Amino acid sequence: MDMTLPPRAQELADKARAFCDEVLGPLELLVDEHGELPEPERPRVRQAVRECGFAGINHAQEHGGCGFTMIEQMAIEEQLGRATNGLWTAVWRPPVPLKLGTEDQKRRYLIPSNRGERRGCFAITEPGAGSDPRMVQTTAVWRDGMWRLSGEKWFVTSWNASDFVIVHAHVDGDPDKATLFLIDKPAEGLTHLRSPRFMHAYCFDHAELRLEEVPVADANRLGEVGQGFDLTKDWFVETRLQIAAHCLGAATRALEIANEHAAGRVQFGRPVRDFQAVEFMLADSAVEIFATKSMLFRVAAELDGGLDRKRIHARASALKLYASEMAGRVIDRSLQILGGRGYMRENPVERLYRDIRVDRIWEGTSEIQRAIIAGQIKKRGLDLYSGWE
Repeated sequence: MDMTLPPRAQELADKARAFCDEVLGPLELLVDEHGELPEPERPRVRQAVRECGFAGINHAQEHGGCGFTMIEQMAIEEQLGRATNGLWTAVWRPPVPLKLGTEDQKRRYLIPSNRGERRGCFAITEPGAGSDPRMVQTTAVWRDGMWRLSGEKWFVTSWNASDFVIVHAHVDGDPDKATLFLIDKPAEGLTHLRSPRFMHAYCFDHAELRLEEVPVADANRLGEVGQGFDLTKDWFVETRLQIAAHCLGAATRALEIANEHAAGRVQFGRPVRDFQAVEFMLADSAVEIFATKSMLFRVAAELDGGLDRKRIHARASALKLYASEMAGRVIDRSLQILGGRGYMRENPVERLYRDIRVDRIWEGTSEIQRAIIAGQIKKRGLDLYSGWE
């Protein structure tokens, strides 16, 4: 069993670490001050992504992407996760369902998105629908040769950096007919209500939208009527791996800072790392990072190896659950080791502490992940998690 990172993946990890340090790092305090990446900085960062070779890291070369394996993607994502204020999203990952679109949709949306010429955001959550997508109230009705979409969407991430939206709606209000639609901005009947501020600063915004009879041509229906939830689930699998990788990178950076501080901070005549209370926090955190890294790259390798998607979906839930809660614990300990310094906004650990909290909520809460895992154990047996297949 070879547990080493393949050479190309290691090279990509090194490149991503340099990109994080040299391009994203200098922007961290700027984003924290403004609450988002200022508009004048965006073209420069987009060009830096292209020059680094990270344009469309999650799609095939035939569609203008990088053609990276999942292991290679996770090697990159882990390093990007070191950046605070969601700056990792400056490296674009076009929505996964686009690869299952028509050839015309790939030409109009996927290929230019991989090049960084377009960008899409995903609108699924609503005031009354989050963990349970069957509660979505946004409807799509076929009338006069067009689909007419009406509803309200919340937490539409990167709205202000996107020029099109993928909207999850129920045809004729039927939750068994969940369907995805591509809407170009601006659009008749599509209104940006507001972009609320959140606990963390973020590279782009999280918007609230209203759709009032928004006309959409059938050529902009993504997938078949009723296929929307399955397309969204496939997207969730990959985003849950991305979140896990970001959590790993964030926790590792926080622990590195805490470890260095513990070695140099002298109290009562000796470095604070020599006190058992501190060294045990460092030890516990190192073990949790080690376990997360092992789990992340195992699941990535299984996805690359073609393991059944249902089993991958089950394991991705376990990975996302563990990684997001692990990061919360490790970063909390790291802040405690730093003491008052860790509570200052100029310290990366303080920003990571705010950043990482959302990872237990978005793309499926910790409670939803536990429900998925328990359901999979009931359906497939404990061996799904304790065995090797």
